[in-house]
Amino acid sequence: MRIWGSGRRYRSRLLTYFMAFCTVFITIAMVIYPKDAFDSAIMGLNLWWNVVFPSLLPFFILSEILMGIGVVHFIGVLLEPLMRPIFNVPGVGAFAMSMGLASGYPMDAVITCRFRKNQLCTAVEAERLLSFTNTADPLFMFGAVAVGMFGMPELGATIALSHYISSFLVGVAFRFHGRNRDNYITDAPIAKSNIIIRAFRALYKARQEDKRSAGQLLGDAVKSSMNTIILIGGFIIVFSVFIRIMTVIGVTDILSHLFASLLNCITYSTNLTPALVSGFFEIDLGTLAASQANAPLIEKVAIASAIIAWSGLSVHGQVASIVIESGIRMTPYMVGRLLHAVFAAILTVLFLGSGQSITKLIAIPVSISLSQSNGINFWLTRMEQTTYQIGIILCMMIILSIAIHISKGIYHYVKK
Repeated sequence: MRIWGSGRRYRSRLLTYFMAFCTVFITIAMVIYPKDAFDSAIMGLNLWWNVVFPSLLPFFILSEILMGIGVVHFIGVLLEPLMRPIFNVPGVGAFAMSMGLASGYPMDAVITCRFRKNQLCTAVEAERLLSFTNTADPLFMFGAVAVGMFGMPELGATIALSHYISSFLVGVAFRFHGRNRDNYITDAPIAKSNIIIRAFRALYKARQEDKRSAGQLLGDAVKSSMNTIILIGGFIIVFSVFIRIMTVIGVTDILSHLFASLLNCITYSTNLTPALVSGFFEIDLGTLAASQANAPLIEKVAIASAIIAWSGLSVHGQVASIVIESGIRMTPYMVGRLLHAVFAAILTVLFLGSGQSITKLIAIPVSISLSQSNGINFWLTRMEQTTYQIGIILCMMIILSIAIHISKGIYHYVKK
């Protein structure tokens, strides 16, 4: 026991020294290259102000209000029969999953963190939830990547389908994560009361326990959401500077050799190495580099799918800044992102190599032109589409969950 404790102290000491060295090193590099640091900070600030702030803040506020009035508890009861057997998470996880699917990252991290703080899920359930709900929004894959970067709208469905199916597979795989820390009783008796009545009771109980007036609830939602969005903005700027400094001092050259070796192992063109290096840090730069690489189309799309699933250290930093206060570990999240990247790349190759057009199987129109991307009409249209998508996803999941609950009831009745 003493040896184990000494080992922990030794690792903690090494981590402290390493963090101190890295911080001093980056600070000195910023002094040596002030223009690069300044330009990258401005770029990160513009990204936060023009894209992240207007697209995510309304949904942050909305999610806080929905939790305060008990709607999330209502959804949790309805979707427990679906989420528990598939992903081994409580029914409220469906709310985080639907918001993540429609709004993109880091929306899922914000909601999962709130679930943990409100004790709607355990720490291990939050880790499972975070592993597969961290997804890109459809508009990014259909509009920015397929249309804007590749110039091929028909690729949108392939990329999106691969992304979401691989996310589902990661969730199924992670249902076995942390089973020894589970408090949920798997063989608990099935509630015999009507599931819809129990859902409404849960909503009313949650609202009664909250005890905040409508005005106070709205004020707290805005305050909490603003704190979160500002925190995310700080991380975007920090990572923007960090990535630029790493590039200037040549650290990315080491990654280039590693990724080139990886591409050689899978017999892919090494011209995709810059895309993997950029995508390791930032998703937009990585997917853009993949689309412009001199390589076969199937390889470029597969690498772009992997980069979108990985999402980049910039997004990981945003997620870490959100969940660090709630005691959710980042290691399972990082493993989930790696699995997601591998699954997405494999599925993309399978879909493109099957000779079938995925767009004939699923059609999701991109109704927002890229020329509108800087106007207020763009964001209003995006919010409208996102809200519609969230509603459709939740309705489909609720119908499926109720069907599962009814079928279980019929099975147990016939068995008796």
